[in-house]
Amino acid sequence: MTAPLHVTDHAVLRYLERAHGLDVEAVRRHIASRCATGAELRAATVVIERVKFVLAQASTETTVVTVLRTKWPLARGGK
Repeated sequence: MTAPLHVTDHAVLRYLERAHGLDVEAVRRHIASRCATGAELRAATVVIERVKFVLAQASTETTVVTVLRTKWPLARGGK
């Protein structure tokens, strides 16, 4: 029997982009525009469109690092 096959998030994203025409850059711009005010306010999260965008603040920029369901808590202290 062969080992289970793991498909990375990167592979899924590229498949959606290349086989189904998903405009990844348009989605990226949409997310950035929706999170811009939260980034300006240095928020940890932004809740929009029934999801929670998690933001990481650095001295010069903010990065959207993941998207959670709104009821999921943020992990604190590595827990």
